[in-house]
Amino acid sequence: MAQVLEFKLPDLGEGLTEAEIVRWLVAVGDVVAIDQPVVEVETAKAMVEVPCPYGGVVTARYGEEGTELPVGAPLLTVAVGGTGAPEELAEAAPEAALTAGGSAAESAVSSEHSGNVLVGYGTAGPAARRRRVQHASPTAAQAPAAVSAPAPAAVVAAVPASAEPAGPVPVISPLVRKLARDRGLDLREVRGSGPEGLILRADVELALAALDRPVAAPTPAASPAVTPVAAVGERIPLRGLRGVVADKLSRSRTEIPDATCWVDADATELMAARRAMNSAGGPKISLLALLARICAHALARFPELNSTVDTAAREIVRLPAVHLGFAAQTPRGLVVPVVRDAGTRTAESLTAEFARLTESARQGTLTPADLTGGTFTLNNYGVFGVDGSTPIINHPEAAMLGVGRIIPKPWVHQGELAVRQVVQLSLTFDHRVCDGGTAGGFLRYVADCVEQPAVLLRTV
Repeated sequence: MAQVLEFKLPDLGEGLTEAEIVRWLVAVGDVVAIDQPVVEVETAKAMVEVPCPYGGVVTARYGEEGTELPVGAPLLTVAVGGTGAPEELAEAAPEAALTAGGSAAESAVSSEHSGNVLVGYGTAGPAARRRRVQHASPTAAQAPAAVSAPAPAAVVAAVPASAEPAGPVPVISPLVRKLARDRGLDLREVRGSGPEGLILRADVELALAALDRPVAAPTPAASPAVTPVAAVGERIPLRGLRGVVADKLSRSRTEIPDATCWVDADATELMAARRAMNSAGGPKISLLALLARICAHALARFPELNSTVDTAAREIVRLPAVHLGFAAQTPRGLVVPVVRDAGTRTAESLTAEFARLTESARQGTLTPADLTGGTFTLNNYGVFGVDGSTPIINHPEAAMLGVGRIIPKPWVHQGELAVRQVVQLSLTFDHRVCDGGTAGGFLRYVADCVEQPAVLLRTV
């Protein structure tokens, strides 16, 4: 007798709460082995193949490709044990075997309580994160409607005045009644100021005086509220990687008081130094690696920029190591892989790590660990053919160095006009961690190293 086990979307790490199904790697009826990848999902940080912790026959899949599932939602069910005969699978999970519908999830055994270990992600535990309910049952769907019934106050307000129960008007004096009747005043509209609401002569006179006042000119009716009209055009949902980038950029702009300074630098000597390195044999050294080395040493001199701001504690936290992020454009969008311990790496090591991470980014195989933990970002937007930019800081970092394209330009060199390889360097920094003097000192040191690479040898 086969037992149907339910495999739920695990927490893929780094606090992710959802993932989008990019491609199913198995179909209903396929036999899967333990730890065999069954689906490719796109999280907010990376493309991940999710392995199944069970071996058996797939009896149901939940969600079409392109569907976004919260962590903990049913992903698929697997019939484990038994002979695998169709009639046995139908007996074990009849709904799943026939329709792959949601009812199978209810009959299956949850992976959260199976005690099995999902290799690479640890043992599944009770879900502690907030989940977005996407598959509410009809019964559940009716519950909110009952809760959202109109409040009693709203009901009372909706009852017209004429519907009030008729009864004796609290007036004792016949003179008061006559006074009201002669002036055409309905005593039911008068609020009494006497004991238990008794209407007195003064109340009637006050009401009549109010009627005698000139009627104010009617105020023009307020213009009806303009209902926003939805823009017409192609709509691209901000979800997955695109959504995370949007949220992060917005948060950076909201929380970080940034400022930008820039300087043009003569990169001719740096380009010559790179040619000399590569002509000596061995692996080719990339220009990005040389800029990374300059950055790392500049951060050692100006540690204020290798920091983050703890807003809750109202403290600046200077970080002990330089984990250098770099912007990489991929078919999925902009990603920022992180080269760890960039300050201790050689130019060759940096070149190799940049190449590895760039290729992984293009293939969509970066792991969450490759994309987190950066302390400073180097943005070489010159590859897009632009000279300058004011990049947005990669929250929660404190600064980003931007490098424009290196192109021949007229430049005064040794007192004479010459054509040199010129680059614009820009630094966007969190003004909370330092002032302009520190930012300018950092940028000037970087520019000096670009113009005279020997400066780097002198200062390291």
